[in-house]
Amino acid sequence: MRMGMSVMGAVLVLLVAGAAMAAPVAMDCNAIYPAGNFHTQGAERFAAKVKEATKGEVVITVHPGGALGFKGPELLKVVKDATVPMSDILMGVVAGSEEIFGISSMPRLATSYAEAKRFYDLAKPAYEAALARWNQKLLYAAPWPPSGVFSKRAIQGEADLKGLKIRTYDKNGATFLERLGAHPMSLPWGEVYSALQTGLADSVLTSAVSGKDGKFWEVLGHFSPIAYAYPLNMLVINLDYWKSLTPEQQQAMLQVAAEVEVEQWRLSETSNAEALEAVKAGGITVTAPSAALAAKLDAVARAMLQEFLATAKPETKAVIDAFVK
Repeated sequence: MRMGMSVMGAVLVLLVAGAAMAAPVAMDCNAIYPAGNFHTQGAERFAAKVKEATKGEVVITVHPGGALGFKGPELLKVVKDATVPMSDILMGVVAGSEEIFGISSMPRLATSYAEAKRFYDLAKPAYEAALARWNQKLLYAAPWPPSGVFSKRAIQGEADLKGLKIRTYDKNGATFLERLGAHPMSLPWGEVYSALQTGLADSVLTSAVSGKDGKFWEVLGHFSPIAYAYPLNMLVINLDYWKSLTPEQQQAMLQVAAEVEVEQWRLSETSNAEALEAVKAGGITVTAPSAALAAKLDAVARAMLQEFLATAKPETKAVIDAFVK
């Protein structure tokens, strides 16, 4: 009888241990943008592919639209502290914490997807080092389509930028447009549409994709594709959570991240073309900047870059020097 109980106890221990071993690793992922946005959809695909690749051992739940309450400059800290294990982050928004994260939104530095990809590849080691200082790991990054100006009036020359009450998404954009005579402002994305309705703002520096998502044709009439920048959005994970995964789970996640990164770069480009057609169909007039305006934009951008490099950290300067040489 004692032997039977002993065997039964051992079986129970093995069953409990097996159940514990089978329990999936569950992680919440903060996503800044709405469920329909291609960056959020990328995070959703990443989560689905990770679950499949790990045979259900790692389960990631994506929370779109900043539903967890985190949307801005605090994102590095909340992932560092594991308040949320994972998040997507618009790099420029956290440039105040790490200088290197501001370079992808330096005005008119990368002027095509090919240039933006080369810039990213050169900067990736510096991005990874900066994230390590904040107790997190880069999984993948992909660009927004090129930023332009949605406005009530057509932007045909420099004079048309003067006095604009324009929402920008980071410090670089604010500085750039202020030097062109506009009045930049910072607003959470969720407040932009109502600001345009009420006249608090009359223009927005953003991509055609965001203009489509925001249905800007209901409140604005024009878009000028000034190719301001190809700002990067990254998906990161807290290092303590990362280190809790088995080597096999880590390898599976890295493989999926590499796949999704390629997909997201491709989708950024195709989404831009589709969004331009969508905003036109909605009633937005798309007007390319004149040669004179483009020359002025480049002049302001060059001045900003030189000022930035004069005080930039050596690792930041090295990346930019390698890109522009």
